[in-house]
Amino acid sequence: QVQFVESGGGLVQPAGSLRLSCVVSGIMFSIYDMGWYRQTPGNEHETVAVISAGGITNYADSVKGRATISRDNAKNTVYLQMNSLKPEDTAVYYCNGRFKQWRWGQGTQVTVSS
Repeated sequence: QVQFVESGGGLVQPAGSLRLSCVVSGIMFSIYDMGWYRQTPGNEHETVAVISAGGITNYADSVKGRATISRDNAKNTVYLQMNSLKPEDTAVYYCNGRFKQWRWGQGTQVTVSS
């Protein structure tokens, strides 16, 4: 059974930073492209950043220059460092595969507000 356990969210002031973590179990993590996604009420999951099995990254225009996705295959973990956070970054953040996806985890809430 594939599981995603996201953590690291919280309430942060505008211009602040957060580091999100996602521990993945139930798959051979190292061979899959992974991604971070976010969702606001009433909307679909939006791709924030993706990382290939080989470490190549790509970002949504809305976070380019402010976000860094990384992975640690030894720990089956994918990270998202978010800097210069804006109120519009407020969402529930999830990780999942990029080209192959499984059931979504619980996500981690990020709220950017003063």
